[in-house]
Amino acid sequence: MKTFKEDIIKIYQTERGMLVLMIINLLLAIGLLVFSIIKLNPNLSVIRVGYGDIDGYRDGGWIDMLAFPVLAIIFGVLHNLLAVKIFHKRGGGMAKFFLLLTTALILGAILVLARVLGEG
Repeated sequence: MKTFKEDIIKIYQTERGMLVLMIINLLLAIGLLVFSIIKLNPNLSVIRVGYGDIDGYRDGGWIDMLAFPVLAIIFGVLHNLLAVKIFHKRGGGMAKFFLLLTTALILGAILVLARVLGEG
């Protein structure tokens, strides 16, 4: 735990870009969490839960949509902790790359959720 605090302080002092990316990831993940919980509608019996290019939209239950809040929590909390661990082991460049990939994944999840909800 002591090295984690030291790493956070070092990130704050030396790697401001990484700190900004961590904050952006956290805010996007909170946005995905709020958006997915607001749009979760357990009153419907059948909703669109997925999309594939070959088979089109797939129907399912609202419980299948719980994947999006879980992804938001994983992307917001776990990936920021992993970025600090990567910073400790590999340096700032690799951690920034990881955070950029996480940002792309969050934006992709928001896009998929918006598409699925638009067809529901």
